[in-house]
Amino acid sequence: MMKLYYGPGACSFVPHAALEVIRAATGAEFETQTVKLHKGEQRTPEYLALNPLGLVPVLVEEGRALNQILAICDYLDRRHPQAGLLPTDAWARAQALSTFAWMNNTVHPTFTHFFRPANFAESEGAQGDVRAHAVVKYREHLERIQSMIAHAAPWLTGEKPSFTDFYALVFLRWGGFAGIDPATLPAYKAFVDRVAALPAVAAAMAREGINLDTYKAA
Repeated sequence: MMKLYYGPGACSFVPHAALEVIRAATGAEFETQTVKLHKGEQRTPEYLALNPLGLVPVLVEEGRALNQILAICDYLDRRHPQAGLLPTDAWARAQALSTFAWMNNTVHPTFTHFFRPANFAESEGAQGDVRAHAVVKYREHLERIQSMIAHAAPWLTGEKPSFTDFYALVFLRWGGFAGIDPATLPAYKAFVDRVAALPAVAAAMAREGINLDTYKAA
């Protein structure tokens, strides 16, 4: 049985929701283990034995640990293709993975610059500049996702919900922490509301104890 190590509200939500989709489609059960990132549980010797980088997610199956969200999600799709988490057409699948990779290697790190500016600058003033610049760039990325949503059919990668849809939900939640009002991205917000209403996604959100309401007006 597969076991997912996740941090509530982190990018690990993407494979978490996918595992719920797989369970609904195939009956395949899975286990989860919460990693409390704010308490530093990702830095314990036990966790570092699974992922020396101290990051989530980690997927464990038959005693083997797999790291990196793209690799985990690719494995889940190949392991359970009947769940339809990626298109079966070779070109459509490559396009979906292209979008997924951009989300992971561009949008996600931009938010990291806002959330953990000390990783990128030493002085408080420089960290403030990093955060301010990151918010502007992150907003641009969310607007690009909103433009993608305009062409969703009905989901970002086609007829069935996919990893990119779950990642889009995560990013809009994070935007609230960065002071980005989701109401200013109405099409994006409506799309994420639709994603969150999916039974598999709602189940993952309930297990993680998260909701979409992260924005607090100044």
